[in-house]
Amino acid sequence: MKDSSISLDHNDWTDDELLECVSVISETSNTMSFSFCSPSGALFRYKAGQFLTLEIPLPGGSVFRTYTISSSPTRPHLITLTIKAQADSVGSRWLMDHFTSGMTIKAIGPAGHFTYVDQLPSDHHSVQYLFISAGSGVTPMISMVTDMLDRNHDIDIVFVYCTRRPSDIIFRKRLEEMAARHPNFNLKFIVKEADAFQAWTGYQGRFNLAMLTLIAPDYLNRDVYCCGPQSFMASVKTMLLTQNFDPLNYHEESFSAPIESKTCVPDINTDQNETIEIHFALSNINRQARPGESLLTVARAAGIVIPSACQFGMCGTCKVKKHSGNIEMHHNGGISQNEIEAGYILACCSQPKGNVSIDV
Repeated sequence: MKDSSISLDHNDWTDDELLECVSVISETSNTMSFSFCSPSGALFRYKAGQFLTLEIPLPGGSVFRTYTISSSPTRPHLITLTIKAQADSVGSRWLMDHFTSGMTIKAIGPAGHFTYVDQLPSDHHSVQYLFISAGSGVTPMISMVTDMLDRNHDIDIVFVYCTRRPSDIIFRKRLEEMAARHPNFNLKFIVKEADAFQAWTGYQGRFNLAMLTLIAPDYLNRDVYCCGPQSFMASVKTMLLTQNFDPLNYHEESFSAPIESKTCVPDINTDQNETIEIHFALSNINRQARPGESLLTVARAAGIVIPSACQFGMCGTCKVKKHSGNIEMHHNGGISQNEIEAGYILACCSQPKGNVSIDV
């Protein structure tokens, strides 16, 4: 690793540079934190709650996986991803089994809109927060609360974290230390069941309105940030809305496609016999597209690799430059208006409306 301590001049990291792993820490039996530095000494600039997409070099070919940043932008020399391996994990499992300090990896980002920063009013000191998470959904929350407390020690936070068992609580010691240092940081863990041969004196069962009322009686006056499995977030949102909670004060993060997403839905007015030609300029390949097909689907059929992770227009991994032609794009926040105006599109959620040329 290059020693950058001799210079106080730093550039901002861009995803043109590989990340170098500097530490791997086991958080729970199936969760690990990977911390990275920039070999050039560049600093990491991002909003608390955002994510990175890693290009994981599996033996059969690279795969792209999106992980939330668990470190805070107030500490810009390192960036940390906390990764939980599910039963069917491929990329995450490879990282945990094979990736070690000193290795490098390609990352894309940062990206994402699940951040308190974009919701701050002019007098943000008056905002009261309620963070509700389950499982690995705690990762953007730890980034946001660390960022908040680094900047403002008096901020009012209620932090509710749900897991199956106490041994599954990620960042338990770190969160308990935050609660001990900050009197306005109200921390509560909720578990479905206790660990064998271990006493548990906290909340137990499924998170419900009675628990919420006991933990945060003023929840109707708080800004809520929720992250976890889709079913968990749906139940939390329903619970709040049935109590006349203001939906403008509810924010959630998900890496699952929205149920009503228009991604890659054929236009019913499209002529099914229309011939659409896609020109992949860098590869010098032409392929025909069927009505309703995404550019990503056409590229894959042609053997052209466009990096992609979420595949519903959220992560921004499949961003490409469009040279010519018209497309219809229904994204979910993975591309900015400035990028669109500069000619960029997301291949996963862009349907051609006639012949199109893209820079791939």
